[in-house]
Order: sequence, then C-alpha cells, then structure tokens
Amino acid sequence: MRWWKILGLAGLAGVAATGVVTVRAERRRQAYTPDEIRSRLQERVARARST
Repeated sequence: MRWWKILGLAGLAGVAATGVVTVRAERRRQAYTPDEIRSRLQERVARARST
C-alpha cells in the first residue's frame, strides 16, 4: 500500500510541475506587445528568405 501512496504523490508532483512550467511560459509569451511580436515575426521571415 505504501508504494501506491508514493506513486500517487510523485504523479501529483509531476502534474504540479507541469502546471508551473506552463504558467511561466504563458506569462513570458504575454509579456510582448503586438508591435514587438510583429517585428520579431518580420525579422524571422527576413532571415528565412535570405537563407
């Protein structure tokens, strides 16, 4: 029975860690203004065309 508890806690910790990573990535993505996103995309397109 003890192994099931440990396995359950490990699974719960994994789900929580995944949520933390997702939230951090979302905050980082939302930190950009639309103008910054547009300029970054234009730079990427320019680099892709020059290659």
